This record gives sequence, C-alpha cells and structure tokens, in this order.
Amino acid sequence: MVHPGCVSTPSVVHVVLVRWGADITAAALEELSVTAGAFVETIPGVLAVHCGANTSPEGLGGGFDWALIVSFSSREARDGYLPHPAHQPIAEQISQLAEEVVVYDVDA
Repeated sequence: MVHPGCVSTPSVVHVVLVRWGADITAAALEELSVTAGAFVETIPGVLAVHCGANTSPEGLGGGFDWALIVSFSSREARDGYLPHPAHQPIAEQISQLAEEVVVYDVDA
C-alpha cells in the first residue's frame, strides 16, 4: 500500500520488517495499513508511508511477512514520530501480533 506524501527527498527512512504470529488476520492487516497511511497527515515530518506484504521475486525475504517503511524529512522528525500518539497504536499492535520484528533506519 502506497500513500503519497511530499515530493521532498527524505532524510531518514525507517524500515520495520515483521514476521506475524498465527493470530494475524486480514482485518488486522487492513487496520494497520490504514493507521500507518494516516501518518502523513497526522505526524509532522512524515513524507511518505509504504506498507504491505513482500512482493520481491528474489526469495530473500528471510521469512518476514510484512514491511512498514516510513520516510521522514529529518532525524528530528523520526525521533518525534517514535513517541507520537498516532504511532503508539500501530507499535502496540505490531508488538502484540508479531513473532519477530526488525527495525532498521537509514539516512537517505
């Protein structure tokens, strides 16, 4: 799922890889995607949000089922996102439903 943001070049890209537990449902995935998509409008400095299942034909997904990728205008915007009230519900849902999570940020 792609949610357009500004045309600005991101400064930081936040990548979350998730391996879901057995309790994940299609409804929960849709809710996560909708919640994440709203970050562009609700969290200052979020430029774009992409999330969804792996579509790579390479077969190198490491067993991860889903990714959340958030582009930020700056490191400060990323740092403000982490405790932001709009981010907390998705962070809690992922923590509750995931078997494994990897978070990796890179300067863009």
